[in-house]
Amino acid sequence: MDIEALIVSYGGPGLLLISFIAATIIPLSSEAAVIAAVWLVLPPTETLVWASVGNCLGITLNYWLGRLGRKKIDDRGKEPTGRVARTVRWLERYGKWSLLLSWLPFVGDPMTLVAGVSRVNFLFFVVVAFSVRVLRYWLVLIAIA
Repeated sequence: MDIEALIVSYGGPGLLLISFIAATIIPLSSEAAVIAAVWLVLPPTETLVWASVGNCLGITLNYWLGRLGRKKIDDRGKEPTGRVARTVRWLERYGKWSLLLSWLPFVGDPMTLVAGVSRVNFLFFVVVAFSVRVLRYWLVLIAIA
């Protein structure tokens, strides 16, 4: 995916799409897209809004896929296995406040999926996970200003 071309061609909606995809398990840097958006075409405030909305929609999808996955696991009478099981145990051990780390690369996006698997309260998830995602982009924008 040519991030630069997508941002130049579609502006904010292109950035939203990139940020949405980056919030899934597909390896894509939304931070690089935010930097490119400001350098190429969008004002910082608009960049913050488009990137935040896209990324927050992406982690919401992760959460609900996790909830759906947990329902299927429960219906089969099995426990989660592999990486999901390890992340569920980690979340159960350190609690729902570990979502404050959901902005981190590599672990953050799977953590949002596991929040759904672990049935973290959705409102709590939205407040915490959305806040740290917006804060992350805000800090990136401050760093490049």
